[in-house]
Amino acid sequence: MISFKKATKVDIPLIQELAKKSWNSAYQNIISQDQIDYMLQQMYSEEEISNHLENPNYQYYLILKAETAAGFMGFEFHYENATTKLHRIYLLEDFKGQGLGKAAINFLKEKTSETSDKRIILNVNKNNNAKQVYESQGFTTYKEDVFDIGNGYVMDDFLMEFFL
Repeated sequence: MISFKKATKVDIPLIQELAKKSWNSAYQNIISQDQIDYMLQQMYSEEEISNHLENPNYQYYLILKAETAAGFMGFEFHYENATTKLHRIYLLEDFKGQGLGKAAINFLKEKTSETSDKRIILNVNKNNNAKQVYESQGFTTYKEDVFDIGNGYVMDDFLMEFFL
């Protein structure tokens, strides 16, 4: 059974562990290990996640399969006018291909429909196979962009959207 548990500050170490494992798997052939380590440090520090959890529009959920943490997602309502942003969704390698990603996207669509937002956006690395999962769930690419994230690194992404 797939379920979702709203994360709290107590869950920060688990989110950090899930991020490290999933990122090292997902990005090992896409970006350098140095960039993976840099981005994990920037995006998943205790301070960064705590700041997100203090924002009432920013939601973190653990993705559970049979009560086992298989991944997590973070999204923000009202990121832009009438728009929710899916900031992050990651699954451990052992849980991919079991419908958890699609279930999580459906969960996101349900949660977003409970707000005044009518659009969901996300960024996905141009070399990440997750793009096909998003497309299968109705997301379309509306832009390509390169983002300077500091320390000499960039994110080369497709920007995707879904309208509710």
